[in-house]
Amino acid sequence: MKKLSFILGFVLALALLFALVFMENYPGLDGETFVRFVHGTGTREMGRALQQAGVLRFGWELAAERLLHPRAKLQAGEYRFDKPATAGEVFQRIAHGDVYYFEFTVPEGSNIFDIANALEQRGVMTAPAFLSAATDPALIRDIAPSAQTLEGFLFPATYRVNHMTTAAELCRQMTDNFRRQWRKVGHANADVQATVTLASLIEKETGVAAERPLVASVFTNRLRKGMRLECDPTTIYAALLESRYRYAIYKSDLASQSPYNTYQHEGLPPGPIANPGIESLEAALRPADSAYLYFVAKPEGGGHNFSTELAAHNKNTRAYRKKSKS
Repeated sequence: MKKLSFILGFVLALALLFALVFMENYPGLDGETFVRFVHGTGTREMGRALQQAGVLRFGWELAAERLLHPRAKLQAGEYRFDKPATAGEVFQRIAHGDVYYFEFTVPEGSNIFDIANALEQRGVMTAPAFLSAATDPALIRDIAPSAQTLEGFLFPATYRVNHMTTAAELCRQMTDNFRRQWRKVGHANADVQATVTLASLIEKETGVAAERPLVASVFTNRLRKGMRLECDPTTIYAALLESRYRYAIYKSDLASQSPYNTYQHEGLPPGPIANPGIESLEAALRPADSAYLYFVAKPEGGGHNFSTELAAHNKNTRAYRKKSKS
C-alpha cells in the first residue's frame, strides 16, 4: 500500500512538473528579445539559445516538444519574443516559421550613402557594411558592364528585413527589383547605364512628376548640342564621393575636376548619382518633345520655369534669387 502511494505521489509530482514546465507561460523575459537561428542549427542548440534568452525555463523543453511532434520542421530565421509563452507555443512559432521582419523603405532619389545611414540608424547593419556591398557592381555587371557601383540599380521601394539580413542579401533584393521594373519600362535597344544615369539626374532635379519629361528634354537637348549639363546634384555627389560635402554648394564644388561634376565636364557623369524611381526612368526613356535648354526653380516654389533662351533663363534666375533672399 505504501509502495502504491509512493508511486502515485511520484506520478502526481511528474504531472505537476509537466504542467509547470509545458503548460505555464514562463515569465523569464525582461522585455523584448530576439533569438536567431542560422540554417543547420540543431534542436538542442535552439533550446539552449532560447533558455539563455529567457524564453524557455529549460532548453530541453524544445527537444521534448520535438518528440511530441516528430514531423515538425524547425525553421531558421530571427524570432522576436516580447511576452511569456509556453514551450508548446514557442515550438509552434518556430515550426511555422513565424520569423520576425520589419519594413525598410528606400525613398526615390536616395543614394547609397543615404541608404547606408538609414540602415545603421534602424540597427539593421553598419553603414560601412552596406557601402562595401553596394560598391561592388557584380550583381548588375551583365546589364551594365561599365557600372562602377550599384548606385542607380538599388530600386527605391519598401523591403522586408531583419537583423539577420546581410548587406549582400539586401543589395540582391534591390537589384532584382530593379530588373523587374526595368522589364516594365525599358526596351531592348536602350543603354541601361546611360538611361539610369540620366534618370538619376532627373530624379534629383525635380520632385514634380509632371515635370520629369520636361527636365529630361532639357538634358537630352543639351547633350545633343554638346552643352554641359550643369546639374547641381552632380556637384553634390562628387563632394560626397570625396567626403567633402558641407550641405551646400560652394565655388570649390563647382570647380571640382571630379568626373561627376557636370559643370566641368560635358556629357553624362560616369554613372548614376542616386537611385531613380519608375517615373524618372520612363522620363529618361521618353523625354518630352521640347526645345528647352534651361530651367530654374520658380520663385513661388512648386516646380521650375523652363526656357529656350539664355536671356529668359537669366531673368528667371534673378527672380528666383531675389525671392530666396527676401
